[in-house]
Amino acid sequence: MNYNSKTMEKVINGDTLRQALQARGWTQKDLANELGVTGQAVTNWLKGADFPRPPMLLQLATKLQLQFSDLVLTPGQEKPVVAFRKRGNSKTTEDHIVRAMAIGSLLKPLVPFLDKQSALRTQFAAPSTKYEPQQAMAGQVRGLIGLGEESVLHYDHLIKQFSSNGAVIVPVMWGEKHEHKNALHILLKQEKVTFIFLNLDTYLEDFKFWMAHELAHVYTPELAGKDEGEDFADGFAGALLFPRSLAKVAYAKTSQQESVQGEIKVLQENAREHSISLYSVFCEVNKYAQANGLPSVRCAAKNIHAIRNNTRGRLVSESLFRPLPPKPDSFVAAAETVFGSNFFQALKRMLREHGTGPGYVQQVMDVPLPDAIALHEVLTH
Repeated sequence: MNYNSKTMEKVINGDTLRQALQARGWTQKDLANELGVTGQAVTNWLKGADFPRPPMLLQLATKLQLQFSDLVLTPGQEKPVVAFRKRGNSKTTEDHIVRAMAIGSLLKPLVPFLDKQSALRTQFAAPSTKYEPQQAMAGQVRGLIGLGEESVLHYDHLIKQFSSNGAVIVPVMWGEKHEHKNALHILLKQEKVTFIFLNLDTYLEDFKFWMAHELAHVYTPELAGKDEGEDFADGFAGALLFPRSLAKVAYAKTSQQESVQGEIKVLQENAREHSISLYSVFCEVNKYAQANGLPSVRCAAKNIHAIRNNTRGRLVSESLFRPLPPKPDSFVAAAETVFGSNFFQALKRMLREHGTGPGYVQQVMDVPLPDAIALHEVLTH
């Protein structure tokens, strides 16, 4: 099946494209040469007779220094809302946005093949980044799950919340340094479906935090894609994984220690018990102290980071699949059994009904073509 402009109901904004060419003194032929395509391809884009595939759309936006919202028209449809979970101080670039928007557009035809989505969803009416409201919201979610304040939150608890709130998990193996970082959130407002791409090439100690972070976006769709949404999601994830009651006990134990090493040992014990990072425990204990007018723990963030860097452990992919890389059928099975995802079942139905080729799998999952071909073979035979 050819996903052209008609199928995706998207067209290139011809006026914007022509203005960008004029500003550079380029002809359509010049643009075609820059992109390595035919002049007819550019003409078709301008006419709305065809729509560039995601890699070409990215090149087009980059060459002309245009934003996705200026370059693409979506008649009668809302644009996908994308949010990135970024590592450290890394920045989301326009390239990232264009690629994610293109993936979102490609996901639209897949929606009718998904299992029926639940209409009863949890949403926070007034999300806040302040300590007390976030603790209350985290407590509310723990109540929905059926967990006490000091119970360990497991992966299954998070996975069930995604499923019951109209979010489809898409496990991917993007490598440790992929541009999408640890997770990509794509909300299709019109279809009322959220896709959560989780990078399995993420450290086990961090993975639960990223999942909780993405769950916060699901609960607050109006904040998805905004800076305040990222801040809220970070705060909520910490509060959900290591609530105030746990932080209070951990703080009391650190206060009894005579040395910084003793403090760190207490924090490490809590991190191991809850299968979260040492840094998450450190942050939540210090937030508790600040909220209650108490001094911070004596160990510094740089000490915590130094310890983490030396003891990062395994990646999620290494834990799930041995040896790496996994066989395509094993990967699909893990998506269904471990993550409760119906993504590949929907993809299978779509590929078989429409005869869609492996190029679609490559683009919608943002994976190398050989991997896409292997997955396509498993899903269609």
